[in-house]
Amino acid sequence: MIQMPQAAKYRPATEIDALMPDIAAPVAAADFPQTILRYRNDRAAASVGLDGLSDEAWIAHFGRFVPLEGSLPQPLALRYHGHQFRHYNPDIGDGRGFLFAQLRDDRDRLLDLGTKGSGQTPYSRFGDGRLTLKGGVREILATEMLEALGVNTSKTFSIIETGEALERNDEPSPTRGAAMVRLSHSHIRIGSFQRAAFHEDKALLEKLTDYALTRLYEEAPGDNPPAQLLGHVVERTADLAASYMVAGFVHGVLNSDNINVTGESFDYGPWRFTPLWDANFTAAYFDHQGLYAFGRQAEAIHWDVAQLAISLRALTDAPPLIAELERFPNLYAQAMQRRFCWRLGVEPGADPGPMIEAAVRAMVTTGTPIDSFFHDWRGGAPRDDAAYPDAAWATLHMALADFTPVSGAKDHAYWTDQAPCSMHIDEVEAIWSAIDRDDDWTPLQAKVAAIRRMGDAMQGPGAPGK
Repeated sequence: MIQMPQAAKYRPATEIDALMPDIAAPVAAADFPQTILRYRNDRAAASVGLDGLSDEAWIAHFGRFVPLEGSLPQPLALRYHGHQFRHYNPDIGDGRGFLFAQLRDDRDRLLDLGTKGSGQTPYSRFGDGRLTLKGGVREILATEMLEALGVNTSKTFSIIETGEALERNDEPSPTRGAAMVRLSHSHIRIGSFQRAAFHEDKALLEKLTDYALTRLYEEAPGDNPPAQLLGHVVERTADLAASYMVAGFVHGVLNSDNINVTGESFDYGPWRFTPLWDANFTAAYFDHQGLYAFGRQAEAIHWDVAQLAISLRALTDAPPLIAELERFPNLYAQAMQRRFCWRLGVEPGADPGPMIEAAVRAMVTTGTPIDSFFHDWRGGAPRDDAAYPDAAWATLHMALADFTPVSGAKDHAYWTDQAPCSMHIDEVEAIWSAIDRDDDWTPLQAKVAAIRRMGDAMQGPGAPGK
């Protein structure tokens, strides 16, 4: 089951001070007309000792952004650059969000509370600094589903409706506004390092490297700290790419400013779950070339990590960085095998590669939905042979002959459900429509409960960094 947080004591932190003033600019939150609490994630709050807040205190902190005692005295808009669809952009940064607080969780990890839609900053450019309520609802659905499917993801911590009417070109307007808070294992991006390299700020590169190693990976710098850090990022991001594939998830915007150096997935915009194993499936309507299509996500993430290596080149020679980068393909293949077997509910065995190839081929040739396959074949055999008569499934049967189910693979009642818990675009739109049309939040609440039930049935992901 999903690892439930232990009762945690609130422990504030201000570790980001080690990078100030170079990494961020102090800012003020927008003064919203209203602050209506729509979602509070008490499961995540319990892990950082904030689940005991009253709704009034919750709104004060996460709608009005009154500082949390002992943490940051003022919000900080982070500075960074990044490649956006492979084009370098030095004019970005936190344009509609900021780092609100730092604190430690029940496992003593340093975490951030960051925002989205909290107002304009020096990096807003032509944006209004706001988030649509629909965007906040979509983020709840993305993060809950990904967590249940074992992806190392940020948690949607809070959604507060702001009483503002927003104009957007890509959805019916005016539309309702919201301020969102996410709980994340750092907001230091590859783009943070790119900005320091762009300005030839070797001292900041060194400080960023030390911060990531000592505060985020919690280990002492060794003989070559830049290569040491890159090695960790390669390992975590290779696993991240594999976790997207096994979940059937398409992030949509895998720019280098959206890749966290802890390998945690975050910042969800035009995401989608692909119904079928379709390598060409894209999430963003503006991704005309399919750069971030389902089947190209590992390539995209590896390319982003290469930009981190280029940035770190100012601190060390190229060979040790190249050696770390070259580990990515094998690590990705290993993570695919481990995660595929985990979702299928079978022990990995000696060589899962041929089995996974047979499963993917069968899904593709028969048009079987990804979620249906993993639900119906849980434990390594279909619950109804008659539903899978094609020759492609016979090949998979033979490939699975040497695989054994994990202990208790199908003990949870979820596995007797007639259909899997999925998160495809029609359901996302239906959930939003109920909120938008009737202010009916019960479909969202029911879906979150269903997702968490599926997460319990999955018996826990064992994902790095979780």
